[in-house]
Amino acid sequence: MRYKLVGLDCANCAAKIEKELRRLEGLEQASVNFATQTLFLPSKGRIAEVTEVINKYEPDVRVEPEGESMADEEEGNERKKLYLITVSFILLAVGVIFNKYLRLTPYFIGEYAVLLTAYFLVGWEVLWTAIKNISRGEFFDENFLMTIATIGAIAIHQLPEAAAVMVFYAVGEYFQGRAVNHSRRSIQALLDIRPEYANLKLKGEVKQVNPEEVEVGQTIIVKPGERVPLDGEILDGVSFVDTSALTGESVPRKVETGEKVLAGMINGQGLLTIKVEKTFGQSSIARILDLVENASVRKAPTEQFITSFSKYYTPAVTFGALLVAVVPPLVIPGATFSEWIYRALVMLVISCPCALVVSIPLGYFGGIGGASRQGILVKGANFLDAITDLHTVVFDKTGTLTKGVFRVSKVVPHNGFTEKDVLSMAAAAETYSTHPIAQSIREAYGKEKFDNSVKDYQEMAGRGISAIVNGNKVMVGNERLLDSKGISHEVGSLEGTNVHVVINDIYAGYIVISDEIKPDAKETIARLKQLGVKKTVMLTGDEENIAKRVAEDIGLDGYYAELLPEDKVEKVEELQSALPNPSKQKLAFVGDGINDAPVITRADVGVAMGGLGSDAAIEAADIVLMEDALAKLPVAIEMARHTGRIVKENVVLALGIKFFFLVLGSFGIASIWEAVFADVGVALIAILNATRTLRYKIS
Repeated sequence: MRYKLVGLDCANCAAKIEKELRRLEGLEQASVNFATQTLFLPSKGRIAEVTEVINKYEPDVRVEPEGESMADEEEGNERKKLYLITVSFILLAVGVIFNKYLRLTPYFIGEYAVLLTAYFLVGWEVLWTAIKNISRGEFFDENFLMTIATIGAIAIHQLPEAAAVMVFYAVGEYFQGRAVNHSRRSIQALLDIRPEYANLKLKGEVKQVNPEEVEVGQTIIVKPGERVPLDGEILDGVSFVDTSALTGESVPRKVETGEKVLAGMINGQGLLTIKVEKTFGQSSIARILDLVENASVRKAPTEQFITSFSKYYTPAVTFGALLVAVVPPLVIPGATFSEWIYRALVMLVISCPCALVVSIPLGYFGGIGGASRQGILVKGANFLDAITDLHTVVFDKTGTLTKGVFRVSKVVPHNGFTEKDVLSMAAAAETYSTHPIAQSIREAYGKEKFDNSVKDYQEMAGRGISAIVNGNKVMVGNERLLDSKGISHEVGSLEGTNVHVVINDIYAGYIVISDEIKPDAKETIARLKQLGVKKTVMLTGDEENIAKRVAEDIGLDGYYAELLPEDKVEKVEELQSALPNPSKQKLAFVGDGINDAPVITRADVGVAMGGLGSDAAIEAADIVLMEDALAKLPVAIEMARHTGRIVKENVVLALGIKFFFLVLGSFGIASIWEAVFADVGVALIAILNATRTLRYKIS
């Protein structure tokens, strides 16, 4: 269940809330997504308990059902903050003038009245939050730092600095909030592909309804320019559909009667009548939204590091500032407490960790959102990190490297049987099989069905099938099936997959099945190697000669043929153990079939071909390529590396500048004014830099 956290504007607090919630029994998988202001709970209920935890850190945050708009409320809050900041800024300017030119005594009441008013107008919320947190034993957040720094400045009679810290901190928070909200809206715009209505056709009438109300088997009408609301089959009409929301491809695709369309596609100029095949909750669009919005549950190592780092960083800087304030006046001749306390206050202002805590999750979520617009669904920031370090990529063959569209190209009979005997018996024996090769044999025969004449149908995993057809014992399969039965046979053709046929224990011949290599397979392998992938391998249950031909044609580094489904898992484990540096280098497996699900799960990064891929493979995968295009895999790597570079830039930028000003502050070179500008500026630059993940251009 997902909920909106109205008013959540503190990334550090969001991390604390998530940590606290995960300590509760039954909520170990709870997740707070600061980038979208959403809360994910693994089960319904317990809202009162959850709200209590949230209000412990963010008293003004409300928990509301997802779907309610917060835009008007956010806009109103921003106007209110801007008004208070403007008034405080004017008062600060007047106070500075008082302090410099019109102060009659060192403690002139007019100066205090003006500057403290400016201070409390924008700072009361910070002070109150700090007091409440301290009363609960929560120290060392940005509210605590600002409170100690400004109260200390007032205590040493640095009123302009105290007011300036709070005013400019408020200015920084305001612009930071604006930048974060802009990023949130940009990310939401990327995902704004949810259809608002469906034109349901009932009893000759058409009415607009919520897509969630439409049931499987009902008929809907999609007019030109409308978004397809549900997955289904076209009953009538011809049109071109824009699939960019699902696949990232800008070129419209022609669709006509009998073809499938997916929710989220935009209809072009034709009127389409569609029979619904999936409810809205099971549709492609719902799956995309769910995967992207829940991606925050799986955090990248960098995110986890920053959360832990800020936990120790702020206390360390605070105690360091305390030492700076106390030790030098006691050991350095002529040093004064007021001078060193001022330096310590500068260090406190600089040490605020906001730039890191806000920008890093924002950067990762932007990367995930941007990838979704390219038809690449990444189920978590940790997988975005993982694919930047791919050493080995392992591919399934059929449906992944090849089209998986099989055609009978040759029938070779033996031992007195005719081509018709071989094809008809094979087609009959394959009556109940759903394998693409079985379907191609039945299509090639193209005559009567054999439902009533087929008995004792059995499948032998990784070998083939056997059945009784009109009293004849028929076996159809690969060489391993024949070898296991001790039946001598011809080697077969090298032109494709050989399906051997045995009738009444006599070798009857073989059928050659051809499967085409995907046009982008060779280019994808070459591009992966350009990106630094060291090893590309194919795993297949197909025969050795076929596997060798495919591997050589597209430039793979190696292949393993004639594998059973369980053998594929073993091979992936072997390849993982052979990685030179398993802690840093990763292995990805790319597949599309039901039998690929175990291997996809076992790999460091599982990639599923989502266009024609099975639901089992898609559910097991960490990354889903929504279009059956291998070329999306290098794009995913490029986008992940782009996101990773931006995240690292923000870490280096924030820590580097803060460390630089901490040194300046400890030596008395930087003042509180410079510290405020450094802190606010770093946060804004980091946030704006994070938004670049949304605007990545494919090379």
